[in-house]
Amino acid sequence: MTDAQKTEHIKRVVTAEGVALRKRFPILNHQNAIGAFILAFSLLGMVVTAYFYIEQQLSVWWTIPLIAFFASLTHELEHDLIHWMYFRKKPWAHHLMMGLVWLARPSTINPWARRELHFNHHKTSGTESDIEERALWNGERWGIRRFFATGDNGLAVLFRALSIKDWDTRKRIIKRSLAAYFPMGWIHWGLWYVFLGFHALSFVFSLADAPIAWSATTLQAMSIVNILTVIWVAPNVLRTFCLHFVTSNMHYYGDVELGNVIQQTQVLTPWWMMPFQLFCFNFGSTHAIHHFVVKEPFYLRQMTVPVAHKVMRDMGVRFNDVGSFKRANRWNDVKLSQQIQQQ
Repeated sequence: MTDAQKTEHIKRVVTAEGVALRKRFPILNHQNAIGAFILAFSLLGMVVTAYFYIEQQLSVWWTIPLIAFFASLTHELEHDLIHWMYFRKKPWAHHLMMGLVWLARPSTINPWARRELHFNHHKTSGTESDIEERALWNGERWGIRRFFATGDNGLAVLFRALSIKDWDTRKRIIKRSLAAYFPMGWIHWGLWYVFLGFHALSFVFSLADAPIAWSATTLQAMSIVNILTVIWVAPNVLRTFCLHFVTSNMHYYGDVELGNVIQQTQVLTPWWMMPFQLFCFNFGSTHAIHHFVVKEPFYLRQMTVPVAHKVMRDMGVRFNDVGSFKRANRWNDVKLSQQIQQQ
């Protein structure tokens, strides 16, 4: 079988399993209601967790991961919404959901703008034209720079711009990124940098036995920033790093055949990645399925995993190819990977 024939076989088997599951569990046919329920559940979970933290009934170390987990559900909802899986015939409800998932995950770009980038991702996955994955540093060699760019979208944009020698292109990247992150990303990353800067300065000057005498107004403002960081910003920084680490390593880049879905992704489920999977809702295990069957919602993909993984493995989709970390996410080009490592 050619890779195209293998792809079609995987699509048929996984699609048939989705149909069978809907017949077995008729509730799955109420896709709009399920999407709305998951969104309400996620937002309620975030709000209740934040309330208990503010009331000093929950520690920081529980609050941040709990909210990050609930936020990961809203990311999956946004991805489904981008593919018009909920309320396609009720635009007001669809766009309301889009706005709410952005509010829950302010670290991301405008979801309406992301729709165009994501559709392009499916068309050009693994190539230089795949802007969505390139923005997550897919295809770059691992090091300190990629590590920080993986968890900090602002640094990712800055590092990308600085790597471009042409000033016009550099300015265009910065301008488009600023527009894409306005306004939620500006607020989110602004709060994050203020939080980090304030506490870093306080720590450094305290070590030098010269503590800063912050004004009462500054301390009052920072008490609000601290709360927002714990209940809104830090959970999304954690979620962002985990998602970007998983997705940028499960997608191949650079030496894949355009349109060859077999070569676009791998299934990434080693045991040591479970902490990362927890905050991106098992993305490494299920996202490859989405590349074959695009129109299935994320919760149904979780249910089709046993069947999908078997047929994908039989058809040659790679599982746990952790060597791609060293190959800068290349499919097979060892020579090219070595050149990148030497740069």
